[in-house]
Amino acid sequence: MNEATTGAIKERLAKSKNIIIASHVRPDGDAIGSLLGLGLALRDAGKSVQMVLVDGVSSSFRHLEGSELIVKEPVGEYDTFITVDCADFRRVGKAFENFGQPDINIDHHKTNEKFGRLNLIEPDEVATSAILTTYLPEWGYKITKPIAAALLTGIVTDTLGFRTSNTNPSALRLCATLMETGVDMADLYMKSLVKKSFPAARYWGAGLSRLEQKNGIVWATLTLEDRRKSGYGGNDDADLINMISAIEGNKVGMIFVEQSDRHVKISWRALEPGVDVSPIAKHFKGGGHAAAAGADIPGALSEVQPLVLKTTQEMLSI
Repeated sequence: MNEATTGAIKERLAKSKNIIIASHVRPDGDAIGSLLGLGLALRDAGKSVQMVLVDGVSSSFRHLEGSELIVKEPVGEYDTFITVDCADFRRVGKAFENFGQPDINIDHHKTNEKFGRLNLIEPDEVATSAILTTYLPEWGYKITKPIAAALLTGIVTDTLGFRTSNTNPSALRLCATLMETGVDMADLYMKSLVKKSFPAARYWGAGLSRLEQKNGIVWATLTLEDRRKSGYGGNDDADLINMISAIEGNKVGMIFVEQSDRHVKISWRALEPGVDVSPIAKHFKGGGHAAAAGADIPGALSEVQPLVLKTTQEMLSI
């Protein structure tokens, strides 16, 4: 089935001249990496490409060449609309509400709703960037050093630096291929996963100060007041979930991030092999894959948190 799909995508891209590519709100490294990787490859081939993230690019990924080309809303005419690393079309943001069905949907989340006309969904891949690393050359596009840096960032961040249970030899071989373009893996790793700004570190401190664990679940909470006091400019968790994922003795790690629009952003991480957190996120109209998933839930933090913790425990029988 994928052979027919990839052939159809190759043909569609070859005919396309004005392309819009989008990924999900609050973009992570794979959203940005796959967006940039595909977008730069198509630009190098002479296509007119708009790369769109409604929430923009966080400071952790602005070192990537081409990130300055990413805009927050689409403008003008287009003949092809592509989404990458997005399991649910609603998560591309309000700027796309009236766009209709995407022409191409490329993703690795097992909860993907296959909302595109052409759907390339490979849930066994560690990242959408890994899918593109495989298929871009097959579609006739060269992976240059800037493209490789973007795709490598997507793979490194979505595997938490090769620490997730779905990391496999195939993913490492893809990374080796990308490194052969001259990309500095150590530098990307440090900038994407390790280095933090002073405000982000203070934000982490607020979350860690109220770290809790119970019944196999470990979780932290970040409030709007935490964000204000720390001076952190994003509306995400500043990757605190990666720290929580390193805490031993639990089956699931979680983080609750209060949003200004009376929503709470939840992230789940499976901390043991065999644990699948994607059905929980799906239950709350979110998405993801077995090792990592997320959802945005309407309501006050004080109401959402106990409900989500109870449901997580019940659905995982812990």
